[in-house]
Amino acid sequence: MHIVVAGAGAIGCYVGGLLAHAGREVSFLGRPRILDVLGKNGLRVSDFSGLEAQLSAQSLDLHNTPEVLGRGDLILVCVKSAATAEIAKQIAAYAKPEAIIVSLQNGMGHADTLRKELPNHDVRAAMVPFNVVPSDKGHFHRATSGDIVIGAGPTPLGKIMNVKGLGVSESDEIEAVQWGKFLLNLNNAPNALSGMTLHAQLLSRPWRRLMADQMAEALRVLKAHNCPIRPTTPLPVGLVPHILRLPTPLFRRIAAKMLTIDPQARTSMAHDLMAGRKTEVDALQGRIIAMGQEKSVPTPLCQGMLAAIKQAEENGATPQTPDSLRG
Repeated sequence: MHIVVAGAGAIGCYVGGLLAHAGREVSFLGRPRILDVLGKNGLRVSDFSGLEAQLSAQSLDLHNTPEVLGRGDLILVCVKSAATAEIAKQIAAYAKPEAIIVSLQNGMGHADTLRKELPNHDVRAAMVPFNVVPSDKGHFHRATSGDIVIGAGPTPLGKIMNVKGLGVSESDEIEAVQWGKFLLNLNNAPNALSGMTLHAQLLSRPWRRLMADQMAEALRVLKAHNCPIRPTTPLPVGLVPHILRLPTPLFRRIAAKMLTIDPQARTSMAHDLMAGRKTEVDALQGRIIAMGQEKSVPTPLCQGMLAAIKQAEENGATPQTPDSLRG
């Protein structure tokens, strides 16, 4: 099965790199700023557990035009949220009718956007639980734990994508799984605005309280919409805000698995702000705000977070405090 990574960013390069290292036939579709680095230095992937894999530049199949989509039996969509409609049109123009499309993207609804352009394709939503840190010279480092979950479909994908360093399973409840991860992704914005690493932020009780209150706000919105939610951590979703509010010594003992991350890890939104790129805040806080308006559920924290990120996108990020983000 020929795999095309549509969006050679952090997740696309990490997942595609491990698949290629395991012997899968992989092509990368991306922008010149990343492809040029890969073409010069090759692709290196690593993780917090010590995994290391290196692919030479000569072994990589790199493309910056969408014609390569026509070679894909499995297309992994890894573009940013705002680019989903564009990549959907490109897939519709070039992909084989039997190609399977999997969305490995943050946020909700991207598979639906893909299906609108690809009504005759097998399109699957997925949940990627881990954080990948891009660095210079084509190095992509996985900083947190967890396995990918893909929506079930007629063709099993677990065996194709399950390789060393990459756990993949399939689920009939993929929307509930995605909502569970979505709630955790709401911390992308606070982390980006804090100027702190994830580890340091999680050890700060004021920041955890802000994270907890924002999650509780989002849970009220999702409850009003009767959204199914499956946790991506061992804790029930409703308990997570309470755990986050605990004193730090008790939090460290109870939530030890939440701290199994590299000390220097930051969220993808933090890296986007540092690089001067637009973020995915509209697909995260923006989604909760819109859903809250539909059911008349107030969302002041999400609104404040979205406004702060938009300002940082325009003027550059300066470290905020939990109190400043509460308004």
